[in-house]
Amino acid sequence: MGITMIKNILLIALFSLFSLQNAYAWFPSIKEPAYKLVKTWGTKGTEPGQFNEPTGISADKNQVYVSDARNARIQVFDLEGNVKFSFGQEGDKITHLSRPMNMSIANNELYVADYFNDRIHVYSLDGIFKRSIGKTGKGDGEFNAPGGVAVAKNGDLYVADFYNQRVQQLTASGDFIRQWGITGEAGTFSGKLNYPTDVTLDENGNLYIADGYNDRVLAIGNDGQIITKWGGPFAMNIYGSFNGWFTTVTGISAGPKGNIFVADFYNDRVQKFKPDGTFLNSFSIASTGPTHTAIAVAVTDDGTVFVADYANHQIQKWQSIE
Repeated sequence: MGITMIKNILLIALFSLFSLQNAYAWFPSIKEPAYKLVKTWGTKGTEPGQFNEPTGISADKNQVYVSDARNARIQVFDLEGNVKFSFGQEGDKITHLSRPMNMSIANNELYVADYFNDRIHVYSLDGIFKRSIGKTGKGDGEFNAPGGVAVAKNGDLYVADFYNQRVQQLTASGDFIRQWGITGEAGTFSGKLNYPTDVTLDENGNLYIADGYNDRVLAIGNDGQIITKWGGPFAMNIYGSFNGWFTTVTGISAGPKGNIFVADFYNDRVQKFKPDGTFLNSFSIASTGPTHTAIAVAVTDDGTVFVADYANHQIQKWQSIE
């Protein structure tokens, strides 16, 4: 057997080994017990407890807050889905809402991304308007359809600025600090984002970006540098329905142990990962009926998962069967 043939056999063997290793990484299996659906509430409508396209959700140990987008209001429920109260009025005045989106609870306040009014609203947890941050534009501290907001322990804001193709970090008063993505330029490489939809922070202050149309998640450290990214092969905008892959990421939430829960919109499911992007679990939101369901996700300290089901105008409550 000639030297050239031996080299070719070795190359083929190495390539096969590389392919097998990557196949395992790209098509991971479920690593923990399944989740079960324990509660569903809501129908389409305008009455208390009804929704017209819920697009955001947040929860603490006592209450669940839902962005009832086309009804231009926030509805508040107990953890069993009983409606408590609502607030918000449609319009473009400083206290009005126009398509509220993803939300965050921090420092005993509720922060709401107001998509059409291009600002972040801040409320007390009982629904009293306190202040508004930002305005329409593409300059520092301005927004073009903010889709999500996260708040650091020191009060800094992180805002998914959808049409401006960036995530901005601002002070509590709205002064610009820095950004990720290039303003107005959608892309997959060279530091670009592709319509970012939401953001979340873990207990260590690491930032996770739902890079919506790039079908991936970016994890950013305190120094502003990318720690890791995941979603399909090489996290480079290859979408699909396999475990760990996405078809448009629309919501993201950090849960207990730093695990990251991701709303995988066109795959009608929520996926769960370790902070390093290791796939852990997945549960489907749609059964029969409409698709385009899982648009937003929130996780409480005990691991209960609440999901905003966009197409069915309802909320789902999930728990691990452990």
